[in-house]
Amino acid sequence: MFELVTQHPSGGYILEELHAGMAAEKVIHVSEERIQQFAEASDDFNPVHLDEAFASKTAYRGRIAHGLLSASFGSAVVGTILPGAGSIYVSQTLAFHFPVRIGDDVVIRITVLSVDQESARAELNCEGFVEGKLIMDGIAVVRVPRRRKPSSR
Repeated sequence: MFELVTQHPSGGYILEELHAGMAAEKVIHVSEERIQQFAEASDDFNPVHLDEAFASKTAYRGRIAHGLLSASFGSAVVGTILPGAGSIYVSQTLAFHFPVRIGDDVVIRITVLSVDQESARAELNCEGFVEGKLIMDGIAVVRVPRRRKPSSR
């Protein structure tokens, strides 16, 4: 069971506002342009991602998105929605179950599993879905701010 939340008005939830069960979702479209940009940013030019003729002869029978491109969508949720601005990744486990293809819409769901007030860290369940099918999952640990910065006014 989870409680979907939206972005906090300040841009991020502080540690004291987090509790187990809070969740956030974001839908991200996988386009040709995203795959090209990720290849450039990561220097990963594996032809299974970029060359249809090559990829069509693989077990995937066509091009697939970089696994870490899809995984990076979780960072978009962690850094902008839950916990949001100021949160920092400490660790992340990942398991990939099915490939993501050009044209897919990936639904990323981040759910708070636990909050450790002493270490200022939260454990998050990270899941990605395409058409309701779990395509990847893992557990992240993030450091969460204890308080908001004072207004600059």
